[in-house]
Amino acid sequence: MKKVILEDLKTIAYQEAWDLQEHLLKTGVDIKIKSSREKSFSKEIKNYLLICRHPHVYTLGKHGKFAHLLLQEETLKERGIEFYKTNRGGDITYHGPGQLVVYPVLDLEQFFTDLKQYMRFLEEAVILTLAEFGIKGERLPKSTGVWLDAEDPFKARKICALGVRCSRWITIHGLALNINTDLSYFNNIIPCGIANKGVTSMQKELKRKLDEKKVQQIFTQKFAELFKAEIITAEKSLLNSSTEILI
Repeated sequence: MKKVILEDLKTIAYQEAWDLQEHLLKTGVDIKIKSSREKSFSKEIKNYLLICRHPHVYTLGKHGKFAHLLLQEETLKERGIEFYKTNRGGDITYHGPGQLVVYPVLDLEQFFTDLKQYMRFLEEAVILTLAEFGIKGERLPKSTGVWLDAEDPFKARKICALGVRCSRWITIHGLALNINTDLSYFNNIIPCGIANKGVTSMQKELKRKLDEKKVQQIFTQKFAELFKAEIITAEKSLLNSSTEILI
């Protein structure tokens, strides 16, 4: 079983979490490049499961459309909402309090070299997590993420967005599961670029607030089972109190 280091970054600015992922990605890529050049060089590429929450932010995928953001820049500033054009796949989405945001930084060559399978495994981890709470998560054909009532065009609604980047089989970015999320923030965008589908949360579906820590623990367990990974808690934080990268 491959070891995956779990770190809960708690509430962290989007840019800081992105910088950390890029740093871990570069570290892994550099090891691969050096290993291919120097046959005697051998160094382990570590795998990480970063879990966090973000202050209010909209993020746009590299192929997304700015037109799917329905607010002007000045309005965003007035409301204290950040915006980032990212290098992940997918279109526009929202991150904020009440979400489970997961960024796996994995060397897929240690697991399997199939990006589609990787995406399906992330979705499946969410589907299995939702099932523990009596919610039936599904896939929507030709779309990523996890949906409810996916086969009904009038009821289909997204509960988890997903968008990743992969370089030399090392992944960054990931998924955002709406647990106790304020869904009104999705009114300011065309979520994932799909205008005729709604967005929901576990709280909305179950009509009660959930223990976010419990959801996180169950997701981590399902992730470990699917990836056949041993989840170990980080011995020291990847960041210091000022979010400077320590590795």
